[in-house]
Amino acid sequence: MFKSENFERLLHHPMKRRSLIIGAGGLTGLAIASQFSHQRALASDRFSDNPFQLGVASGEPYPNSVVIWTRLAPEPLNGGGMPPVNVRVRWEVSTDSSMRRIVARGTEFATPELGHSVRVIVEGLQSSTWYWYRFYVGNQASRIGRTRTAPVAGSNLSKFNFALVSCQNYQQGYYTAYKYLAQDDLDLVVHVGDYIYEGGISTTGPRQHNSSEILTLEDYRNRHALYKLDANLQEAHAMFPWIVTWDDHEVENNYANNISEIDTEPDQDRAIFLQRRAIAYQVYYEHMPLRPFSQPKGPDMQLFRRLSFGNLATFHVLDTRQYRTDQPCGDGTKERCPEVFDPQATILGQAQEDWLYQGLSSSQARWNILAQQVPIAQRDLKAGEGATFSMDKWDAYLADRDRLMDFLGKQKPSNPVSLAGDVHNHWAMDLKADFNKPESAIVGSEFVCSSISSGGDGNDTIPSYVNSSDNPHIKFYNNRRGYVRCNLTPTTWKADYLAVSEVTTQFGTISKPASFIVENGRPGVQRI
Repeated sequence: MFKSENFERLLHHPMKRRSLIIGAGGLTGLAIASQFSHQRALASDRFSDNPFQLGVASGEPYPNSVVIWTRLAPEPLNGGGMPPVNVRVRWEVSTDSSMRRIVARGTEFATPELGHSVRVIVEGLQSSTWYWYRFYVGNQASRIGRTRTAPVAGSNLSKFNFALVSCQNYQQGYYTAYKYLAQDDLDLVVHVGDYIYEGGISTTGPRQHNSSEILTLEDYRNRHALYKLDANLQEAHAMFPWIVTWDDHEVENNYANNISEIDTEPDQDRAIFLQRRAIAYQVYYEHMPLRPFSQPKGPDMQLFRRLSFGNLATFHVLDTRQYRTDQPCGDGTKERCPEVFDPQATILGQAQEDWLYQGLSSSQARWNILAQQVPIAQRDLKAGEGATFSMDKWDAYLADRDRLMDFLGKQKPSNPVSLAGDVHNHWAMDLKADFNKPESAIVGSEFVCSSISSGGDGNDTIPSYVNSSDNPHIKFYNNRRGYVRCNLTPTTWKADYLAVSEVTTQFGTISKPASFIVENGRPGVQRI
C-alpha cells in the first residue's frame, strides 16, 4: 500500500528503517495483540526506574463509564525502556481520594504493540460522580488521578464548567497555564489540538526538544513522552477528565489529508507521508485517554464523535485535519485566490459534514458545541489594505463554511458555539450568515483560546485589523498565553479569558482580561 521509490530509500535509511518497520508492524499488531496477552507476560516487576513517570489521565466520560490511562515508561525518552513483552497492570477505582472505598478493580496488559500504554474502560459507574483511580505494577503504584462521569442523557443539569486549551509548544514556554487550570473549578478539559510539536531542536526558547524533527515510531513516542513529563500538564490530566482532538503538529505542520506541507523532506512523497501519518496516529492513540473505537487503522483514525452532558451540552468533536483537501494558494497567509471558492474543496470531508448536520438536527441539548481546531469566523488579517486571510483556516474553505452558516441560519439548532485554537491568541467572535455583510444575521458564537505556550510570552498589542470596520464581528483579541474557562447554565454561557503574564520563565501570574456571555436563544457574544 505504501510502495514507492522514495519509501524504499527511507526504509533502507540506516536510522529509520527499523522504526518504520516496527511502526507498520505495530499497526497490524494492534488488532492481534490481545490474542497473545495471556500467553506471555513479564515474569519480573523490576524496572530500571519508576515505570509511571508519564503520570495518569482520564477522558471520554459517559454516564456509566470513563477511560483511565497510563503508560509504563521507566526510561521515557529512550523508547520507554520496557522489555518487548506484555506486562500485567492492576488498576482500581474508588469513591474517595484515599482509595479506601474501592468500587472497581481489574487487570490489563500493557503490550509492546501499543508502547506499553494502558487504557481501561471502567464501566458500571454512577453518573455525575467524582472518582479516584490508580495503577499498580508489582508493588509500584502510580499517582492517584481524579475523574468524573457525565450526567445521564437528557437529565436536567443546572451547571457545567470546562476549560478550553490548545497549542503547547514545549520549546517556546512553560506550561504555567496548566498550573492554574489544575486549581480551577472544572468538570472537564477540552483540548483542540497541537498537543505536541514535531519540529527539531531550537536554541532560542527556555526549553529544548529531545531530537531533530520526528519521523519514526520511536521518535514520536519519545516526543510524546517529553511533553507528558511536564509536571503542570500531568497535574491537569490527573485532576479532570479530558476530551481531545488533534490539529496538525501531532503529525506535521499544515498537513492536509494525504499531503505533507511543502518542504524538502522525503515525506513529500504521498506514500511516505501516509506511513508517517500512520505512525503518528498510532502514537497519538497510545498517549491519549480515547475509547477503543478511535484505534487507528493504518493512516486512518476515527476521531470525530459526540459526548453529551445531560440536557445542557453536547460536544460535537470535529477533525478538520484528516479529511481536508489541500490548502489553496499554498499553506501561508496570502491574498484571497479563486481556489477558496472551489465547491469541491473541503475542510470536513463529506461523511463528517453529513454526520455533523445530522447530529445538530437531532440534538436536544441547550448548548451545541463544535469542538474543533481552527477558527470558523472570517478574520481579515490586513483590513483596509486588501483582504488577506490564513489559508489554513475555514477562511480558505468557503463552500464548507457557507454550507455550515446556511445550516445554522435555517435549521437553528439550539445555541451553536464553536470552540477553536491554533492561532495562539484569544478571540471572541460572532458567526455571521455572510461575513461580508455586517447587517446579516448572527447565527452562532465562537470562542478561540490562546496557546498554552506556543508563541512565547506574547504582548499586549492589539492589531489594527481587530478593530477595523472590515471585522465588526470580532469582539475581543488578546495576545497572551492561557486558556478559556466556560461556565454553562440553561440560560447563560459565560466565558472567562485567562491570560498568563509570561511563559518564558516559570513565574508567570494569571489574570482575566475579559469575560463574555452568550444568552440562551440569542446568538452572538456579549462582553461583560
